[in-house]
Amino acid sequence: MSDRIDHRLDTKLVLPFGERITVPTVLSYRTDDPFAVHLIFHAGTHHTIAWAFDRDLLSRGLRRPCGPGDVYIWPTGMGSDAELHLVLSSPQGAARLVAPLPVLAQWLERTYALVPAGQETDGWDVDAELSLLLHGAA
Repeated sequence: MSDRIDHRLDTKLVLPFGERITVPTVLSYRTDDPFAVHLIFHAGTHHTIAWAFDRDLLSRGLRRPCGPGDVYIWPTGMGSDAELHLVLSSPQGAARLVAPLPVLAQWLERTYALVPAGQETDGWDVDAELSLLLHGAA
């Protein structure tokens, strides 16, 4: 059984000339995937776009620029007006999004209350997981 913490918010897609378009987004964290946070974007179609990345990367990105891979994050501003910038890159291109940093920080705190840092693998049967990886699912 998986517990989850979901939160709806509006992120802003930043266009080349600085214009911002609202993109309804769901932040999602699941205990069955304890190292990852998921962003699910609803881009005005029947399809959604999901992006998963390291929860600790998001935590570090709330304080300083980080993310050498397909996700690069940095904070700007202070207080209730602070924003978190996310650049999501794939072979098809990149998107820059902006989200309210205080909202993300509060949601992230809830994920760490559910699964504290360092306890992500508690309760895992490592031998069984390795067996599945090495020998395939039964």
